[in-house]
Amino acid sequence: MDIRSEIKSIIAKKGTTLKKVCAELENAKNKKFSPNNMTNKLRRKTVKFEEVKDILAVLDYHIEFVENK
Repeated sequence: MDIRSEIKSIIAKKGTTLKKVCAELENAKNKKFSPNNMTNKLRRKTVKFEEVKDILAVLDYHIEFVENK
């Protein structure tokens, strides 16, 4: 599964929308987060790691690196 699908899945599980997530990001970061721009970044796979961390933080998720066994 790619990052776009993962984020969309988490947003759906939380019962929210990308528009609402972007609005929360704007409030938290005092920076413009357009839903259309974010959708394009996810589709083109050009979203930055920091932006993914910020989105996940709004959704009460985090990234965890686990060593393969």
